[in-house]
Amino acid sequence: MANASGTPPWVWGLLVAAVFGVSSAGAIFQQVDSVPPLLRASWRLQLTSIILAPLAYYQWRQLGHEEKTHYLSFRAWALMLASGLALAAHFGAWVSSLDETTLTHSLLFVTAHPLVIVLGMLVLSSFVVDIRRPLRMEMVGALVCFIGAGLTLLDDGQQQGDQTVTFFGDALAFLGAVFVVGYIVVGRILRSWMPIFLYAFPVTLMGAFILLPFSFMWETEAANFGIFGWLEAEYFGWFLLLALLAGLLGHTGLNTCLRYISPLIVSTSVTLEPLIGSMIGWAFFDTGVPGPRTLLGGLILMGGLVLVVYTSEAASLDNTNNQEVNSDSSQLEATS
Repeated sequence: MANASGTPPWVWGLLVAAVFGVSSAGAIFQQVDSVPPLLRASWRLQLTSIILAPLAYYQWRQLGHEEKTHYLSFRAWALMLASGLALAAHFGAWVSSLDETTLTHSLLFVTAHPLVIVLGMLVLSSFVVDIRRPLRMEMVGALVCFIGAGLTLLDDGQQQGDQTVTFFGDALAFLGAVFVVGYIVVGRILRSWMPIFLYAFPVTLMGAFILLPFSFMWETEAANFGIFGWLEAEYFGWFLLLALLAGLLGHTGLNTCLRYISPLIVSTSVTLEPLIGSMIGWAFFDTGVPGPRTLLGGLILMGGLVLVVYTSEAASLDNTNNQEVNSDSSQLEATS
């Protein structure tokens, strides 16, 4: 990974485009709210997996025999299934929240997964040796997040465009943040050796088909739209936009940036999603302006998330650098 001073200029442009791509998803999803949310989430993942398929095939062709054997192992596919379940649950909860609360509230709470991680570390560090306790500034950031979230919830019942803030919708969005942590954790395990598209394609495809039976069981109108209803002209353009902007440009772009830019910069940039997503919704889709308590609480919540992410990534980078220094010292001692 290149340092910031040696980063090619195009990478910075890609980072900006990728953050805008990821941030556009919520507003676009709301333009097809006639489709039941779980089915809508499945359609998005279906089309994204189709776009990822040829890229995954190309990476498969580049693997050696030993790498292919590792990829086809039971452990790898068990982890990918777990990731697919978490991804399906994340999208199901989040897309459902877009129908139950405002765009800004949904984005604020679904991007709060760093807060979930800090709380998980606080609980699990006493029982699991490999999990560290949260650092002091991570705890401060989490406290700031709680204050900001509390302020935004005071806007319960506030109208924003055609939507109304509800505690239920905010809770669904936060549930989406909880589930995405599982996807992130498994992804970090597998992505340490697995190529990005060989990971993303099967996980996305599994997520798409996991959502389908729940949609047809719980959403009475799902049968009217069909499993592959996104192929209809009325919906195809919107879901292609989701797959290309939020999926390929957004998520794949961010993963590409990680090859050249510190994770600290990329992770901090992603915390801007609620702000950018709300601006996209207001500018292009007339989603309205958030209430004053949402504006204030949202900025405080985002500030807390930035503090958590910055502290966590900085600690991770310091740990990596210390390991590299220790490794270099050991090599020097071995050759002296």
